[in-house]
Amino acid sequence: MKTIFLLWLALAPFFILPAADGPLVLIVYQSQTGHTRQMAEAVSAGARQVDSVRVRMIPVEKASEKDIRAARAIVLGCPVYNGAVPPAMQGFINSWPFEGQPLRDKIGAAFVSAGGISAGQESTMLQMLRSMLVFNMIIVGGEEWNSAFGAAAITGEAPFTGETVAPLFLDKARKLGRRVAALTRRLYGNGKP
Repeated sequence: MKTIFLLWLALAPFFILPAADGPLVLIVYQSQTGHTRQMAEAVSAGARQVDSVRVRMIPVEKASEKDIRAARAIVLGCPVYNGAVPPAMQGFINSWPFEGQPLRDKIGAAFVSAGGISAGQESTMLQMLRSMLVFNMIIVGGEEWNSAFGAAAITGEAPFTGETVAPLFLDKARKLGRRVAALTRRLYGNGKP
């Protein structure tokens, strides 16, 4: 009986659903090789550590205006594409509604994956964050000084190569997700501004 209880205790967090009326953290990502998806999953896992928030993770091609209007926090992630935001993610940002400022005071954050060191990670995050600022969003960086603009992963330069994103970068992504969710709960604990 004790073994069953301990097993339930270990697995319970995976089955407990957040309150249906808590504020929504929306994670929209674009992934070409799977690395950015791994980062998105880590951001989502960190956000899910915070009670009383809902978390939704969707690829950019499935994201809609309805999704961003419903969210209290929007976290964008993409691969670095020639030192910039790739066209699909930029197109999504360009589709955001401007009239009436429906994104005003929503929390915004960013994460990226890049093939090499100094391959445009910060400039790509800043490009997404700059767009969020135009929409009067509240920008959030990572928990540490070394993730001030969000979370970034190196995936194609030694020693950071392979199919799996290095734990160091996934940890930064988890911390970013947790920080975004904690601030979202603090500002919008009941789901409303």
